[in-house]
Amino acid sequence: MRFIISSTTLLKSLQTISGVVTSSNSLPILNTFYFKPEGEDLVITASDTETTMSIRVSCSMIEEPSEVCIPAKILLETLKTYHETPLTFNVNPNNFQIDIVSENGRFRLAGQDPEMWPQMPQIENPASVNIQGHVLVRAINKTLFATGVDEVRPQMAGVFFQFTPEDATMVATDAHKMVRIRHLGTHASETLSFIMPKKPLIQLKSTVPADDTEVLIEYNESNARYTFNDIVLICRLIEGKYPNYEAVIPRNNPINVIVDRQAIMASIRRVSIYGNQSTHQMRFSVAGQKLMLQAEDIDFQNAANEELPCLHEGEDIEMGFNSKFLLEILSNLETQNVRFELSSPSRAGLIIPETEEPVEEDLLMLLMPIMVA
Repeated sequence: MRFIISSTTLLKSLQTISGVVTSSNSLPILNTFYFKPEGEDLVITASDTETTMSIRVSCSMIEEPSEVCIPAKILLETLKTYHETPLTFNVNPNNFQIDIVSENGRFRLAGQDPEMWPQMPQIENPASVNIQGHVLVRAINKTLFATGVDEVRPQMAGVFFQFTPEDATMVATDAHKMVRIRHLGTHASETLSFIMPKKPLIQLKSTVPADDTEVLIEYNESNARYTFNDIVLICRLIEGKYPNYEAVIPRNNPINVIVDRQAIMASIRRVSIYGNQSTHQMRFSVAGQKLMLQAEDIDFQNAANEELPCLHEGEDIEMGFNSKFLLEILSNLETQNVRFELSSPSRAGLIIPETEEPVEEDLLMLLMPIMVA
């Protein structure tokens, strides 16, 4: 096979899918990109067996089409040294030797037999739904940080997707904190749900355009396929049933506290310096229109407290939160003010962006309390 392609175009395409390639692959063939000609284009694929990603790339010319696997690392490093330059690839179909020819140079490397490439999983009779790129990217951005790493409960290591005729919901939790984001403008013809692993979500976050691009999601019991523009991502889903997250959300929260988000984040950063660096315990006290944050480290005799103005409805309350988790949640909100909905020191607190404008998005974050001495 012989093909001519722009170095810039090829590099950009390979960088799009290269996040799938890992250095710890058990199969040497997975350290390569699989090149397959289709008409006047090349379909290039990367895989780690759990996640497979392919992209369609236009060539200036393809002759005597055949397939080959090209080592990923050396190819990427070579392409990074070029500006916009046409490169000619000559592939020997007998021994898979590859010659890369530029205007002033020639480079030879050993390819691999594409017969060794693992088969792409087939998704038979899939359920499907369309979602806009900006909705998907925002949901991934808002939920990824709250996923768990518990090997005993692998379902919590992913993000739960649920599509209904009314809305689309994505949920993540690690049993300490939880995020639920619901988009009221996305509809499916039937109710669908599955659990996505983190790695393919990270890939989607960096490749799906955050605009009105339509992303087709197709899935069955074991795999999901995302198709957009010239890219296809297929991944193995996390098996099992997702925890009943709705049961954790407290429904009656008579105590409401509204506070400036940037102000409370700055206060948490300062006060937590003086707290226990292993437990991250912080006392959260509301009295009147004042919110007080307190932390101490008895071992080193360090202590700090800071007062913030707030809008407060309901009884006074004192409870404990993990300052690290609280800061993570607040960092993933964007509004000027946030609302804490609380009921008792032993029940989860809800943290909700405070906005006066009606939006298609319903974003809720939850943090479990901790006991403070």
